[in-house]
Amino acid sequence: MNELVTDVVVVGGGPAGSTAATMLTKSGHSVVQLEREHHPRHQIGESLLPATVHGICRLLDVFDEVNNAGFVVKRGGTFRWGKRAEPYTFAFRTTTLSDADYAFQVERARFDQILFENARRHGVDAREGIDVLESIVEDGRVVGVRARGEDGEDLTVRAKYVIDASGHGSRLARHVGVRAYSDFFQNVAVYGYFRGAGRRPAPYEGNVITAAFEQGWCWFIPLADGLTSVGAVVDRGHAGRIGKDREGALMEFLQACPIVNELLETAERVDDDSMYGEVRIRKDWSYMSDRLTAPGIVLAGDAACFIDPVFSSGVHLGTYGAVLAARTVSTALAGEVDEASCLQELERRYRREFSVWYDFLLAFFDVDHDWDDHFWTARKLLNTSERGNEAFINLIAGGATAPEEFFSAREGLGGEFDAMIPAIADVGEGARAAAPDASPMTRLNDARVRESRALIAGADDIPLFEDGLVPTADGLRWMQPAAVVQAG
Repeated sequence: MNELVTDVVVVGGGPAGSTAATMLTKSGHSVVQLEREHHPRHQIGESLLPATVHGICRLLDVFDEVNNAGFVVKRGGTFRWGKRAEPYTFAFRTTTLSDADYAFQVERARFDQILFENARRHGVDAREGIDVLESIVEDGRVVGVRARGEDGEDLTVRAKYVIDASGHGSRLARHVGVRAYSDFFQNVAVYGYFRGAGRRPAPYEGNVITAAFEQGWCWFIPLADGLTSVGAVVDRGHAGRIGKDREGALMEFLQACPIVNELLETAERVDDDSMYGEVRIRKDWSYMSDRLTAPGIVLAGDAACFIDPVFSSGVHLGTYGAVLAARTVSTALAGEVDEASCLQELERRYRREFSVWYDFLLAFFDVDHDWDDHFWTARKLLNTSERGNEAFINLIAGGATAPEEFFSAREGLGGEFDAMIPAIADVGEGARAAAPDASPMTRLNDARVRESRALIAGADDIPLFEDGLVPTADGLRWMQPAAVVQAG
C-alpha cells in the first residue's frame, strides 16, 4: 500500500475541486487532488456566469487561457416563460465593471481539463484514475482518505484537512451530514447534443435559451464548432417513460417547445461513439446537507448542495463553495483566525448564497402559466407539499423560520419577478444597497449580485454578518474586518 502525507487532500477533479486545490497551493500549502476519471470526460452544466469567468478564473490565474479557448461568448440569456408569448432577452450589464459583461458556454470536458491542468501548473499533485473509497477518522476527526487506483493498488493519503468536491455521488459527504431534499424541485432531465442547429440573431447568438412548455422546460446551449446542448426538464413522474426510450422522449419534449424545435429544424442529433453521442438522464433534485463541515473535512460543490439548473448557477455555486472552502482551510492552517470562526463563515456564506438562488427559483416558477399540465400544477402546490418539508426549509432559512412563515414571506414574488425581468441578470451591477422600502425582489436581487460583484472586483472589505470575516486582499484567506482589528 502506498501512503502520501500532505497538508490538504482534495477529492474531485471538477471545477470545484480544481478551484480549491489551486487556491490552496497559491497560499503555500501542499495539496494532493484525486479524480476518479480521466480528463477529458463528459459533464453537464455548460453555461457559465460572469462571476466565474471574471472573478474565479482570474483568482486562479487561468482567465487568459479560458478567454482564448474559443468558447462561445454568452452575453446574457433568452427566456420564453410564463404567459409571455414572445421570448425576452437580457444582457449582463455592468455599471462599474464594464469589461465583465459576458461569460461563456463551455464544453465542460475542455473547461474542466483546463482548470485541472492549471492546478498541476500551480504545484498540485493532481492524480487521475484514483477512486476515493472512504475517509480516515481518528479521535473523531478526519485525517485523510483511503483510495484505490485503476491497477488495484491501494493508496492512503493523510492530511490535515480533506475537501470533498467529488460531486452528488460522494462517498464522504454522508459522514459529514444528512442531505435534505426540496419537495418542490424534484425533476428529471433528459438531454443530448445536436449539430447544425440554428442560432438567435447577433449579438445574442451565444445566449442560453430557457423555454417553458406544457410538461416542463427546455434548455438550448450553443457550444463551439456547431455543437448544441439541448435538454428537457420534466416532472419525475416521466422517469419511467424516459427510461424506456430516452431519445424518443427527448424528441417528443423538444417538439412540444416551439422556440427550441424551430432552431433544431436543420439539426441532427449526435449519435456517434463520442462523449456527445449518448442521450443522457440526470436527476435534478435540489438538496443541501445539514452540515457542510465536520472536524477535518469540508464539503464543496455538488457534494454539499445542488439547485435546479434553470439559472445556470451550477458551476457558480460549485466554484463559489470551493473558494469558501479554500479560504477556510488555508486560514485555519496558517492559524490566522481560529478554526471555528472560519468554519462558521463558510457555513453562513454558502447557505446564504444557496438560499438567495432558491428564492429566485421559487419566484421564477411562480410566474403565471397558461397550462394545467401536471408539471405546472405540481409547482403551484408549493404552498402545500413543500410547506411540510421542514428539514429542507429549516436549512435554507437558517433554522429559525417555520415553513409557513418562510412561504408567507415569499408569496407574490412571482408577480414582482415578472415585473423586474429586464434586471434579473445584472451580475456585476454597481455597488448599491437596497433602500429600506425596496420591494422584496429588489432586495433579493441586490443580495444575489453582491457576492458575484465581490468575486469580479476582487475585494470585499465589508463583512456579510455582524460578527463575520472578510477575504484578504488576494482573496485566498479570511481575516478579521479592519474595524475589528483596529478596535482590538
